[in-house]
Parts: sequence; C-alpha cells; structure tokens
Amino acid sequence: MSTNTSENRTINKNEIQHLIAKRTAKELSGPCTVNLGIGIPTLVAEYIHDESIYLHTENGLLGVTDVEEQDIDPNLVNAGKLPVGEAIGASYFNSADSFAMIRGGHIDVAILGVLQVDQTGVIANWAVPGKNIMGVGGAMDLLVGAKKVILAMTHTNKDGSSKIVKECTYPITSTRHVDTIITELAVFEVGNQTLRLVELMPGVTIEEVRAKTEAEFIEQLGVES
Repeated sequence: MSTNTSENRTINKNEIQHLIAKRTAKELSGPCTVNLGIGIPTLVAEYIHDESIYLHTENGLLGVTDVEEQDIDPNLVNAGKLPVGEAIGASYFNSADSFAMIRGGHIDVAILGVLQVDQTGVIANWAVPGKNIMGVGGAMDLLVGAKKVILAMTHTNKDGSSKIVKECTYPITSTRHVDTIITELAVFEVGNQTLRLVELMPGVTIEEVRAKTEAEFIEQLGVES
C-alpha cells in the first residue's frame, strides 16, 4: 500500500503506519494507563518516552515495553501474539483480572485499529461479512470500559474507498462513540456524535481529505478543543 501526498511524494505502507503512530503518541500524557490494539496501535509504543505512561495488554501484563530481537522471550507476548518486553516494576495477572481492569474503568486510553468508523464515531473492527473470524476479542470491552478511545487507522482501504463512512456496513463492535480519529491525512475529534476535522497532516489539503472521506464532517482547523 502507498499513497500520494499533496506534495506529490509517494509514501509506502510502513511510512504511513509510523506517521500515524507518531502523531497518535502525542495524544498521550502521563500518568495514565494505555491499552494498544493490534496493528498500527502497537507501533505507538515506539514513540512514547514518558515513563509515567503504562502500557497494558489484555492477556495479562501492565508495563509493556519494546524488546530487542536478541532479548525476545517466546513466552512473553501481547494480545496480538507479538513479542514484548517488560518495564521495571511490571506486573503480571491472569486474563480475568485484566478484563476486570478494563471493565472496571481502570484503563485511561485505548488505542484501536478499525475496519470502518461512521460519522458519529461508532466503529466496526472485528468482522468482515463472508470471511472467517476468530471472534470479537477485547475490543468491545475496551470500547465500553476505557475512559478515552483513540483510533489509529489508515484513511482508506487498499481499493481507495474511505474507511470513514456515513454508516458502518460491517458488524459494529459497540455502540460507544470514539473520541479521536487519527489517519495519515488528518485528525478528527468526535463530539455530540459529530466529526470535527481539527488538523491536517503535513502536505495534505482539505480538498484531499474531503475527496477521501465519505462521512460528513465539520471543518474546525485551528480551533481549540
């Protein structure tokens, strides 16, 4: 996957993912506990330098860090089965306790990837009709339990169709409305079930965002939240 920016420079999939992850990390301010979903959200950890931001994974670890290849422990993985490290002071617990933390409102921020998000902030991220699925996973719990939900996602699908739609056509994950949407093109805030465009990524124009966004949104660039 690649995309053309308004500066006519093509950036590849890896660059796009890291652009989104780096911008998403700026939304975090410690002290807080953050759960990173599968995909682009896992890259956010590379851009967190505040030691008072604690990363949580629902399979039972608080204090997740990156890990160098030579230090990988095959028994130490996150919920997406990717190898992780453990911070000083990290704690382990079983999955039931982990989900009690989520459902009990003890996760400050959840950062998720999605298949679709509609113009009210409702998401679909667990099933594509007609394709095999493993289950909804922890996303529905995070949507209900996390105090703030941020989406870290590409703006369009491989075929160029918008992921930010008027209404989800895939099965929704929860009726919870997310708070912030960050893509390689723009940053949207969600309030009162309305999308507000608050920031353009470098080199991106409002015309490009409008052309690639099916959902309706209000332009509020430069307006303080």
